[in-house]
Amino acid sequence: MSDGPVVLDASAVLALLQNEPGADRVAALLTGGAMSAVNLSEAVAKLTDHGMATADIREALDGLPLDVHAFDRDAAFAAGELRRITRGGGLSPGDRAYLALAAHLGVEAVTADRAWDAFADAIAPVTLIR
Repeated sequence: MSDGPVVLDASAVLALLQNEPGADRVAALLTGGAMSAVNLSEAVAKLTDHGMATADIREALDGLPLDVHAFDRDAAFAAGELRRITRGGGLSPGDRAYLALAAHLGVEAVTADRAWDAFADAIAPVTLIR
């Protein structure tokens, strides 16, 4: 796993917040870590699904030392272009936003989602937290 900055997806952040397996690995990567605003939205949605109050979700996520990157026009094109490589892999637009950000920043992508194994190093280095 990387010693430098990484991009975290929603599954990694949720593992940390819910104290799931791999939470300790995510905690060690937070400082200097980044996240796409799209993936932040996914984390908010999942926490909402679990019944967490809006104020508590905001407090939990805003308390993390993550650099949240806007999903702008350039990011939209980069993520959309990944469809060609990831077609058939079951990746969502949010998944592609996450990978595109990692590739753009030239850093490792960190996730709890095993579906990423198929794309490890094709777009950006991928590390599973569990």
